Amino acid sequence: SKATVSVLNCVFSSPVSTPLTMSRTPFVGGNFKCTGTANSLSKLISTFNSSITGLGDAVEVVVAPGTPYIGLVKSVAHQDIKISAQNCVPKSGAFTGEMSAEQVKDLGLGYVILGHSERRHVFRENDADIKKKTKAALQQGLIVIACVGETLEDREAGRTEQVVLSQLKAATDGLSDAEWKNIVVAYEPVWAIGTGKVASPQQAQDVIAFIRKTIVQLQQDYVARRTRIIYGGSVNAKNVASLWAQPDIDGFLVGGASCKPEFSTIVKTTMKAKL
Repeated sequence: SKATVSVLNCVFSSPVSTPLTMSRTPFVGGNFKCTGTANSLSKLISTFNSSITGLGDAVEVVVAPGTPYIGLVKSVAHQDIKISAQNCVPKSGAFTGEMSAEQVKDLGLGYVILGHSERRHVFRENDADIKKKTKAALQQGLIVIACVGETLEDREAGRTEQVVLSQLKAATDGLSDAEWKNIVVAYEPVWAIGTGKVASPQQAQDVIAFIRKTIVQLQQDYVARRTRIIYGGSVNAKNVASLWAQPDIDGFLVGGASCKPEFSTIVKTTMKAKL
């Protein structure tokens, strides 16, 4: 659209008046997806209770179990491991099989993942759906992990920035400054999710830097400086250090590796100061 082109031109042509750097608390999310049993998740969280300790304010750690296991995981996890829902709908009502933003809050959860590529591509959620969900979740005081990312076809056609911009604008359009404080943006290239392929550190840095500069145009410099932007897509203990070394990556949204003991290695890596 003309508006999208205008913002893209502005992002790449207008200098940023102040450095987009400041102290941001690292954020590591573990998305368990539709996996696990009561037994396996109890053991996994017990392992994390021992291996992920003494976090203080060094890193924010959140795990997102499947809906049937939210209560179990919440009861087992120690206080430094927060719990997130994997999805929600805007309001309570006749929506069989769903969980509303109000119910997420009522369960005592502080977070929800929205716009994940599996919701977009498997369940056909569109930008308008995600916008409604985001607004409803923020109105409940939830922290929204807002996912954006391009397909391989988009990347090969040179549409990465256009797609990411469109998704980000849709999810955050009209948000107040106070609401922006509860947004964590997760850049997850679809071609790297669950495929074993991972964006190179430079590829991830380039898109996340683009997202940060885009937030300057959509909001203001200080909003871009304080907003945490994390990377997701086949993150594991072997590649996390090279990704963490990138200046704009504030943490990770981890899929498969979050269901393994190596998740603690990923968390501990983000506790190290960037050089």
